[in-house]
Amino acid sequence: MSSIANPRRTDLAQARAQQVTAQIATVIACIILTLALVSFRPFQPSGPEGESGGDILNQLGYGSLGALALAGMAMLANRRALSALLSPWWLLLVGFVALAVTNALDPASSMRSAAFTIIGVIAMCAVLVLPRNVDAFSRVLATASFVVLGMSYYGILFKSGIAIHGGDGFEPQHAGLWRGSFSHKNIAAPVMACISLAGLYLFRRGWRMVGAVVLVGALFFMTQTGSKTTLGTVPLAIIMVMLPGMIGMRSIAPIAVVTAVVVLALGTLGTVFIEPLRELREAISPELTFTGRTALWAFMGEHIAQRPLTGYGFASFWGTEHVLLADLPFDREWDIRGIVHGHHGYLDLAIIMGLPALAVAIIAFIVAPIRDYVRTPLLRENVLMSEFFLMVLTFTLMNAFLESFFFRRADPVWLFFVLAVFGLRLVARFPIR
Repeated sequence: MSSIANPRRTDLAQARAQQVTAQIATVIACIILTLALVSFRPFQPSGPEGESGGDILNQLGYGSLGALALAGMAMLANRRALSALLSPWWLLLVGFVALAVTNALDPASSMRSAAFTIIGVIAMCAVLVLPRNVDAFSRVLATASFVVLGMSYYGILFKSGIAIHGGDGFEPQHAGLWRGSFSHKNIAAPVMACISLAGLYLFRRGWRMVGAVVLVGALFFMTQTGSKTTLGTVPLAIIMVMLPGMIGMRSIAPIAVVTAVVVLALGTLGTVFIEPLRELREAISPELTFTGRTALWAFMGEHIAQRPLTGYGFASFWGTEHVLLADLPFDREWDIRGIVHGHHGYLDLAIIMGLPALAVAIIAFIVAPIRDYVRTPLLRENVLMSEFFLMVLTFTLMNAFLESFFFRRADPVWLFFVLAVFGLRLVARFPIR
């Protein structure tokens, strides 16, 4: 009898150990995603309103976060899932980042910026591979979403002087607009958009109450940021991805996404760099400048033409002599000397790393994820998760035509984008349970 009972006790002990290990992995993923989205300096405004310090805290915080992510993946993650994350296109992009660091005006400073960026990518990979099942991943999403929403609404109620844009800063036109725990409304809005998509995903897979609270809370906050771009693109992303699946024509979704990206490219960059489109814009709506962005993009295009292959180096264009010593037309809507990015993710990527890197990025950011979506097994959880990731990807790709977050250190919009891209790699390769 003892020879039979002992193996059973052993099996029970192994099952308990596996359960504890899975719970630890989920907790680590929750910590990583929550800290990555909240940051180590919440409620710190950008620009003159904020402080320039905090390097030590960020270095220690994100360094520890990266170490936790690496240790978690090494000890707790499935090896097949880890190997599936490896992408030749992303490895090429990492190589371009390394070249951009060596090409920078201040390689040491650029190395720190690049390190934060790589840590963000590693952290999001850990968030994807540490949870052992779809319920665990849902807990990670729900926990991080509630913490971000809770902190942001707490700021609105009790720290309104920081969590709401004031009229006495360097952007008085934003007075009264919400930013919550984030540094700017232009970060808060897309983050809340991605959180709302997470809430929609949780609701669709059966977490009705949790999903509804996250969805409504994030959407309402988003409406108070005053971001018209976000308010317009979130419903569009949902319709383009969910509607085809609801009518049994799932294959239309990737076509719709690619079409939207091409149309936005022509509607923004095309009206600046393609002469017939520029003339058409000036004839139909000469005042359409995307709040002064067209002049900014033209300025960037001129400088990209001077260094098309290598760019200007990682974190080595805005705020440097390339901008500070440039001629400033008196009628330009923006004083480019005070901005930190070009309000166009694709152009900013070409500015720092060159056009070859942009070409590789288009494959890694658009072509490969769309292919992964098409290859996703038609299993319920795979379908729901792939649609969540594709909605996040679609929204962020469209947002990048008017804002800039690609490779921007630990920018939470960049982190959601990375989560979506690598998430699609996983759901296309493994059955989700």
